[in-house]
Amino acid sequence: MTNHWTDYQHSDVFMNIGGNTAENHPISMKWIEKARETKGAKLIAVDPRISRTAAVADVYVSIRPGTNIAYLGGLINYIFENERYHQEYVANYTNASYLINENFSFDETTGLFNGAEDDPVRNATKYNTESWQYQRDADGNALKDPAMEDPNCVLQLMKNHYRMYTIDNVSKITGADPAALTESYDLFSSTGEPGKAGNLLYAMGITQFTHGAQNVRSCAIVQLLLGNMGIAGGGVNAQRGQSNVQGSTDMAILYHILPGYMGTPQQAAHPTLEDYLVKETPAAGWWTNKPKYLVSLLKAFYGDEATAANEFGYQWMPKLDGLDHSHIAQYKDMGEGKVEGMFCWADNPAVSGPSAANKRNYQKNLKWLVSVDVFENETASFWHGPGMNPAEIDTEVFILPGAIGYEKEGSKANSGRWIQWGWQAQKPPGDSKSDLWIVNELFKRIQSIYSAEGGVVPDAITKMFWDYDGPDGEVDIVKVCKDINGYRTTDGSLVTNFVGLQADGSTACGNWLYSGYYNNYEKPATKSRVKEKEGLGFNLGWSFAWPLNRRIVYNRASADLEGKPWNPDAPVVWWDEAQQKWVGNDIPDIPGSWTLEQSTENPFIMLPEGVGRLYSHSALKDGPLPAHYEPAESLVPNLLYPQATYNPVSQRFYADHTVETAEERERYPYIITTYRIVEHFQTGIVTRNLPWLNELMPELFIEISEELADEIGVNNGDKVIIESKRLFKDGDQSGIEAKACITKRFKPMVIDGEARHVVGMPWHWGFKGMSTGSVTNDLTASVGDANTTIPEYKAFLCNVRRAV
Repeated sequence: MTNHWTDYQHSDVFMNIGGNTAENHPISMKWIEKARETKGAKLIAVDPRISRTAAVADVYVSIRPGTNIAYLGGLINYIFENERYHQEYVANYTNASYLINENFSFDETTGLFNGAEDDPVRNATKYNTESWQYQRDADGNALKDPAMEDPNCVLQLMKNHYRMYTIDNVSKITGADPAALTESYDLFSSTGEPGKAGNLLYAMGITQFTHGAQNVRSCAIVQLLLGNMGIAGGGVNAQRGQSNVQGSTDMAILYHILPGYMGTPQQAAHPTLEDYLVKETPAAGWWTNKPKYLVSLLKAFYGDEATAANEFGYQWMPKLDGLDHSHIAQYKDMGEGKVEGMFCWADNPAVSGPSAANKRNYQKNLKWLVSVDVFENETASFWHGPGMNPAEIDTEVFILPGAIGYEKEGSKANSGRWIQWGWQAQKPPGDSKSDLWIVNELFKRIQSIYSAEGGVVPDAITKMFWDYDGPDGEVDIVKVCKDINGYRTTDGSLVTNFVGLQADGSTACGNWLYSGYYNNYEKPATKSRVKEKEGLGFNLGWSFAWPLNRRIVYNRASADLEGKPWNPDAPVVWWDEAQQKWVGNDIPDIPGSWTLEQSTENPFIMLPEGVGRLYSHSALKDGPLPAHYEPAESLVPNLLYPQATYNPVSQRFYADHTVETAEERERYPYIITTYRIVEHFQTGIVTRNLPWLNELMPELFIEISEELADEIGVNNGDKVIIESKRLFKDGDQSGIEAKACITKRFKPMVIDGEARHVVGMPWHWGFKGMSTGSVTNDLTASVGDANTTIPEYKAFLCNVRRAV
């Protein structure tokens, strides 16, 4: 999230696409409503159904699930055709003027960029990106056309790429009303005027697709074109669905990154520390400091054992081995008997994972399973699931009772990157323990066993620095905070922030981005609660926002070339001529020693170019510009690129797993999407054990339009069977059952002249807890985004029929 919740009050126009902020992110909606009340801000909701957000929006656009790129591509084309882009911003703060290799091309028949190659290992396509790069002079400098007229410059390539995304084409693809498209495009693009701010919010309805990362890229392109990045009330703002989801990604809970978003080393490419630093450290941009951050991380991991002589313990750090360790791939390996044991920590993939019925079957191959949760969940009790015979399952299951958020102390990072301290409200009941206590005790015992008995690569365990015990058998959380914040290894004193980190082993830091959040034992910033009495609501004295307590990232772009704010009424930072430095209401996103000229050339300091990437030549595997592809399961062909289907770079994990033939489309004729509801949370293992919430929302349902209900002869409250290619009524397999909710919130969509029905289901139910129901994700497909492998939960095909 580039901005923060309280900053929403400065927005002139909001676009909520792929999310339902009124229902799932109420704090977000609070500040949206403040902007609407105090300055007349407008809200656009883009969603397949009339959600609670859409119900109160100023403009509602209904689009078919899986067509976000088409919708946003239409907006980009509208911006170009009507010259709504912020010309000074685009020319100076983006790579619009950069010249691209003359051999770069995109085939509008196949839907492929040049450089496409077969990838037999992944059963997909991969790209050789050599011809996607910038043109460069003899000294290696990128060539530019300041006038942005050269046909090979980024701006002209984009205009050509998006010219097909006309109102008419977008309407045919998405099913959206052309008038609604035009109204939404005109309203949001009006924020391209200096002094205006457009805020683009998204959630899982953007990311959970086989082209999810390119959906997010489309959002970023829109905001760069309109000059909405770095300004108050602007930005691309992910609506996090849980209080510490941001913190979990910051701390590298995902396999492909280390804390602070450094890439995980790969054994083949990075056998030594020098290999990693040489290959992964760019020649320009803030990431030139990566050696300081990685070496400090290694010192935090291995303490005194990490020295320059042994590459600071780099050899002990686990490295990727060429295998895919994503959720879908790991469960596939489990099904093939390649995985013997699994820790499931506050996670319930037997309900939340795609093709969940298959996943539960795969768990039968495990020798052992450990589940850490506050209630017994479906993953721990998979052997109780539909169709399971416990007598045939040898898996040994251990359940460790955890503590819920209010029963433990520590920091949480919210959507706006604010790392806020939470104090323990009450002790956990019985033998329940905090996650910190569990992991501390667990690792101490593992380390002791490895020290006594050895094992495979024992040094990775035995050399690990681990000293977090506190009084009375509890963990000393301050010791953990010290490790994360960073300290000097010579005397143990806390570093002020990441500017003080070094690459010579003299500092240790568990996450460079968090450095500064606990740099004072008496008054750590994360515990600060000083509310701003006047100003723009940045509240710099309230908690700590990474990086460096900055509330809006890339805020140099909030001012013009001379350092004067684009919007004098909501100034973020500005150049003080008398002091010859940047000052402002926020922490300037500019090194303090830089001149005005240096900052003007590098407003996006994390990138080697120093400017925002409208065209991304290296970041994503599936193309430098977003292109419309259908979901993996679709009723219609690609109306823009006739030989294209779904994202060609998305891995095909299983054969015959998705709907592909005309006969199958007749069998599964309805588009289905999934979503959350306000009464239940995630897989429901907490909320379905609370009687008052079960009373509010007692059972699983499927929303069906009045028109579809008439066609299939279903009345409100009838039991229906929902089938997909993963789960269908045939022999031992069966569809899932739910109550029919006949609603006006869905309407048939006209896609390329033909009416198509869309249905929707929440996914909070399972077979454990006080309220039980079918697992919606038994229906979903194990296909994922080409870059992240996040599953495509939001668009697939099904059949719905009345239960007999």
